[in-house]
Amino acid sequence: MKKLKFTNGDQMDAIGLGTWKSEKGAVTKAVKIALENGYRHIDCASTYGNEAEVGEAFKEVFGGNTVKRDDVWITSKLWNNAHKKEDVIPALKNTLNDLNLEYLDLYLMHWPVAIKPEVGFPEKAEDFLSLDEVPLIETWNEMVKAKEQGLVKHIGVSNFSIPKLKGLMEETDHTPEMNQVELHPYLQQNELLEFCSRNQINVTAYSPLGSGDRPDRMKAADEPSLLENPVIQRIAKKHGANEGQILIKWSEQRGTGVIPKSTNKERIIGNLASAGFQLDEDDLKEIAELDEHFRYVTGKFFEMEGNSYENIYDD
Repeated sequence: MKKLKFTNGDQMDAIGLGTWKSEKGAVTKAVKIALENGYRHIDCASTYGNEAEVGEAFKEVFGGNTVKRDDVWITSKLWNNAHKKEDVIPALKNTLNDLNLEYLDLYLMHWPVAIKPEVGFPEKAEDFLSLDEVPLIETWNEMVKAKEQGLVKHIGVSNFSIPKLKGLMEETDHTPEMNQVELHPYLQQNELLEFCSRNQINVTAYSPLGSGDRPDRMKAADEPSLLENPVIQRIAKKHGANEGQILIKWSEQRGTGVIPKSTNKERIIGNLASAGFQLDEDDLKEIAELDEHFRYVTGKFFEMEGNSYENIYDD
């Protein structure tokens, strides 16, 4: 499997287990299955609402003799309601407590969006704070402090466009080390990947299979299916793989991280097995032609009349 390298020499396995949408009753078991079957990269976030259950798995597995904490890369994310200077490190400490950890390998600013501390998910314009009220650099500087305090080893962002990355980088000496974004054959983001590569920013792909199980409020009526795409199906048959494995391999082979979510044992194991074959030049050419600049996670749920968040991705 490919590994993503960081400037200090640390390395992250490209293929990890995602935990978004994993139910509380199933996620503990899923993380245990993953770690017991070779995964060394787990992706979490406070807003997923299941970090305490993920932490149960960490406590059990790391308490045994087979998997050591230091051998596993664990990522989590700062939610939008903790962007104020005084809220960042307390939110991180809550995540560490829930996950039964002393440190994170990577901590990400989940969105370039700020909401009021008492709000879980915004429902009206008044739930938001503007980026004039809470600039991204204010939040970022606290994440830098968290790294300096040893609470996290690496810091980065998620859902940041090139303009937002540039804006942040102009105000800090601490360039984000990761940008986690939606990436798949329908949304290949080549320009963003090239920018990140030039600036030594690693990239992780979320929703690599099309996120078919995300909430209905986030779905379009006529959205295309990656898993049912004829090109993907034909390449899968050629390699004796399933469609999900082709999509995971495509991300891994491009040099990005990729975090497919599953709570099914066979699928969890099968997703990791994507590292075991290579897509050839013809495969990659065919997949390159699938790009439609189509987003499954549109970000429109943050756009409300009266707030300042419009075109979050700067498309």
